[in-house]
Parts: sequence; structure tokens; C-alpha cells
Amino acid sequence: MKFTDLDLKPKILAALRDMQYVDLTPVQEKTFPHVLAGRDIIARAETGSGKTAACAVPIVQMVDSSIKAVQALILVPTRELALQYVGEISDIARRTDIAPSAVYGGFPIQIQTAKLNHGVEILVATPGRLIDLLRNTKLSLANVRTFVLDEADEMLNMGFITDVEFIICCLIHEHQTLLFSATMPKEISKLAQKYLRNPLTINLSKDQAAPQNLQHHFLQVNSRNRFESLLKYMNKARPKQAIIFCNSRLGAEKLHGHLKKKLSSTEIIHGGLDQSRRTSLFNRFRKLEIKIMVATALASRGLDFTHATHVINYDFPGDTDAYTHRTGRTARMGRKGVALTLFTKKDLYSLKAIINTNRIQPIWQGAEPDLKNISRPRKSRRRPSRNYRPRRKK
Repeated sequence: MKFTDLDLKPKILAALRDMQYVDLTPVQEKTFPHVLAGRDIIARAETGSGKTAACAVPIVQMVDSSIKAVQALILVPTRELALQYVGEISDIARRTDIAPSAVYGGFPIQIQTAKLNHGVEILVATPGRLIDLLRNTKLSLANVRTFVLDEADEMLNMGFITDVEFIICCLIHEHQTLLFSATMPKEISKLAQKYLRNPLTINLSKDQAAPQNLQHHFLQVNSRNRFESLLKYMNKARPKQAIIFCNSRLGAEKLHGHLKKKLSSTEIIHGGLDQSRRTSLFNRFRKLEIKIMVATALASRGLDFTHATHVINYDFPGDTDAYTHRTGRTARMGRKGVALTLFTKKDLYSLKAIINTNRIQPIWQGAEPDLKNISRPRKSRRRPSRNYRPRRKK
């Protein structure tokens, strides 16, 4: 189905043409008619499937620009995702009189309040800043007709569920709720059952947890040759643009320090940088001004890096969901991409789980490990020696 097949306002269709949006993705095709009909929805789809537009286009279509009040509220877990979301909405609504805005921490609340007082119809917010505004300003949610909870599983991981429930309780009038998530843990399912009204469940990621245009490469390393193996791969593959993930800020800083001496156009991003610096780095990366970005989990959720051709897990992901979210930064919206994961012998059990859970076809860079006989590692229980005597308290 094409966007021109939908009964959208001419100004919205013109904006979509400007954005070169032609065909609907599966999640958009499945959700559009139900969103426009006012139905509550739980949508689980693979990362990079077009969930933002699946929500943004019908919301822009439904908003009444003559009502200068917040009519759609979109809750996201991070400042970066808020900026990306409001940017997408702004592009879709650029030919209309609809005013979207984003509120998030790390930015003067007075400026955000002034913008809201001037009139905002679509508000994208992070939980903490939205609660600050609700408690300390005259912000009203009385006109909200559509409430969107995006990246719901990440809200859970970041400890925002209590804040989310508080915000939902502020929406005491009848409204539509749309819940979008790449994964659906039990806690999120309970939240949906509690607050959504007879929701339609759309699950497009059940049989394809990872993008289908993504090649999954794996390379066994050890602690001594990890960096050399990465460098050798980078020189051989010569990616157009790559994101390299580390598990910690310290590890990312160490890798960046070594990598920038060997490869040009290399930057680093993590939660310790101030907001203006992080925003600048994300924008430069999207504009292809940065070729290699060393990153922590900050860059692994929801953000759309269109030109990223490679994702590299320098440190092995903590679980299968982390692998899905990291590798989902490439091969988005039908494009092709490559994910390389470095692993050691101690990662074999987790590696087997990732391959089986995500139903992927591994491409081995080097020798293929024997995963058939790998079982869950036992937790070692160190027993005290026979000569051990507990120290007596004086």
C-alpha cells in the first residue's frame, strides 16, 4: 500500500512526498486504520520498522489546529529520542498550522514553558520533565485525545514505570492509548492490561526479531587480540558508517582513545556528555560528518541512523534484547546492513541463545565454534579451605 492510497489531507501528502515516503511499512499498514478509528493499540514490531511514522502520520491527520492545546502526548524514554520524534512530526506537519514541541531534561524549563504557553498541539516528552511541568506550571492535559507510550520496554529498563503510571493517572478523561515496543516483557503486558481499553494487539516481530536485511557476522577473539581484531576488520570492511558499542562508559572511552589514533573521523557518545554535545554529535552523525561512532547503550534504542551500514558489538551484549536493539541501528526501513559481534569462549552460551532466539543465520568470521554441546555455565561456589577460621570480633 502507498501513502497516496490513504485518505490523508493534501498538505500531509505533500510533506510525505518531500520526505520521499512512498510505500507503507507493514507496521504502518497494520496500524493506520485502527489509530485513525480511535482504537487502543499494542504494537510490537522489529526495530527500524517505521513505528515513529506509524504513530506520527495519523496523529497529524487527527489534530485540530484551531484548538491551541495539547491534543496528542507522546512519551519517550530519552532526550535524543524526543528530539528525533519531534523532528519527524515537524517534517510531516511542516505544511500545516500544527505546532509540535519536545520537552526534556537538560534544557531550560522556562524556554519550554514559553513554547507551551504560545500553543502546542503535539507534545513529545520524557517522563521526568513532563512531571516537572505538570507540578510546577499550568500545563494541562485535559485536551489530550491520543496518548502514545513509545519504547515501553526501555521505560521499564530505565525505571520509569512509576512515572509513567503517574502520567497516565493524570489523563482522567477518555482518550486513545497507543503502546509501541520492540519487546514485550511481562511488566509491560501488565501495564497494558491495566490501562488500555480492549486493545488491538499487533505483533509483527514474533517471527522476525531482527531486521531481515541484516547480515549477522560473528568473530571469536580473546582479551589480548580484541582491539587488533576490530582494527583488522575495519580496514578490510571499510564501512561507510559504523556504530561500535561498548558495555561501559570507561570501556568506550578507552576504545575511542585507541581507535582515533588509527582511524579518522572517530567520535564517542555516552550519557556523561552534556545535552548540547550529545545533540551535536547525533546530528553530525546523521549528516555523515562522522564516520565512526563509539557508543554506550545510549545510542541503542529507537534512534534512526539512516546511513549506518555497520553495527559492531565490541563488548558482547548483556542479553538478547540488547543485541536486537543495538543491531537495529542499521538495516532500517528495508535497507541492508551488517552487524559484527566479537565474542570469547565465555560468551558461547549467550551467543547460542542470541542465535536461537532471534532466528538468525550466523556468518562466521573465522572458525565456527561448536555450539551444539554448550550448556548453561554453572555458578562456582568457592568453599573455604580446611584451615579457614573466621576472625573473632574483639
